[in-house]
Amino acid sequence: MGCCHGHNNLEEKTLKVNGMSCGHCKMSVEKAVNELDGVKSAIVNVDAKSAAVQFDPNKVTLEKIKATIEELGYEVE
Repeated sequence: MGCCHGHNNLEEKTLKVNGMSCGHCKMSVEKAVNELDGVKSAIVNVDAKSAAVQFDPNKVTLEKIKATIEELGYEVE
């Protein structure tokens, strides 16, 4: 077991996020999602209305990630 044990379990999903319109929206969503335990990275593209999230499904569910974004006032498809 090396330092990277367990990283193979990461999933990557791209979520459609409606309601984002500016850099502040991008920063808000990225900050909130990146603070979740089990999220490795969250990259938001305002123009594409998407959030690419890399996460460990053993630590955080996709539903929790979606709920976190929705709590900020955005709609996740």
